[in-house]
Amino acid sequence: MTYCVGLLLKEGIVMLSDTRTNAGLDNISVYKKMYVFENPGERVIVILTAGSLSVTQTTMAKLQEAIDDDDATEETSIMKARTMLDVAEIVGAELARVAEDISEKLSRNSQARGTASVILGGQRRGGAMRLFLIYPEGNHIEATADTPFLQIGEHKYGKPILDRVVSLDTSISDAKKAVLLSMDSTLRSNLSVGMPLDLAIVRYDDCRLSEYRRIENGDPVFAAMSLAWSKALRDGFSQIVVEPPAND
Repeated sequence: MTYCVGLLLKEGIVMLSDTRTNAGLDNISVYKKMYVFENPGERVIVILTAGSLSVTQTTMAKLQEAIDDDDATEETSIMKARTMLDVAEIVGAELARVAEDISEKLSRNSQARGTASVILGGQRRGGAMRLFLIYPEGNHIEATADTPFLQIGEHKYGKPILDRVVSLDTSISDAKKAVLLSMDSTLRSNLSVGMPLDLAIVRYDDCRLSEYRRIENGDPVFAAMSLAWSKALRDGFSQIVVEPPAND
């Protein structure tokens, strides 16, 4: 499995993914699930993937082929599309086509299907910064002021902290902390999600990758943050009183 999360803020976009891929209990591999496409100063697109590796890798390869095609148009290349909504439409259409093709091949020998989902975020020069969740069928939803974060994969363990602390006004610094703690909660509760992690930040109107960091297993900053969070939870838990005060 996997866990990926994206936050849409007034200051920019924060995106985080793990890299663990499971094909059974004894077949665990590391594959990146974050893809960055950019023409610095003109546009930047960050894509997070979850689901069938064959579907996600083929979809990303097809998108790159379209980018490299000298005859590519606004309708076929995410680096030429007029808006981020058009980018989401291109990615969704390609994802659905690839999933259908792979599912058809799988169905010849089994009932298995190849499916995947995507979080897509970015900005083009002069346009709005936007964040989308694209479903296996190719349709999508968009992050809003009411729901400024999107998740794919094993999202339930890391959702509570995001629900409590993230809003459009959250700073980039606090957002990094929130997604990393969200991932830490998921790592502790689900062994199918694992290190290393990929963290990307796009600041509003930069139209380029503002910050990228790979967090390896044993990273001292991440480990210290995890320990501090565990202590804060234990301390908070011990201070909560559920019994009514005794009558004098």
